Amino acid sequence: MSEQPEQPEETVVVEEEVVVEEESTSVSIEDCLKTVLRTALVNDGLARGLREATKALAQGEAQLCVLCDSVTEQNIIKLVEALCNAPDEKIPLIKVSDAKQLGEWAGLCTLDREGNARKVVGCSCVVIKNWGADTEERSVLLEHFSQE
Repeated sequence: MSEQPEQPEETVVVEEEVVVEEESTSVSIEDCLKTVLRTALVNDGLARGLREATKALAQGEAQLCVLCDSVTEQNIIKLVEALCNAPDEKIPLIKVSDAKQLGEWAGLCTLDREGNARKVVGCSCVVIKNWGADTEERSVLLEHFSQE
């Protein structure tokens, strides 16, 4: 039996360059609005539709109002803008272009197994009465209105 001398194992050092992607600090207002509406919906803090929204605006319960620009009746837009710009309390107003998208964000749809929205009902106006939680998106929205 011949013994072979043990050879030392070679260690190979592999250097990997790790690239860390920075999160973009500029989140769009639309994304923030979507998240804030979902949070308020979960905490039962939304007034959805023109009737509920005008009630909340008139009673002073509103924190934020989201209005759809594509409403066929111009008197609806004038009414909501007037209620938001009341002399005693100014309520922030955001306008969106698509009623179906606003309805989806406000939970006026059914979700299929994959989580996709089906049977979306259009919505002309949504009012947030209760934010639900103090999120980063809420802070971004409030900061956006303080700049105006």
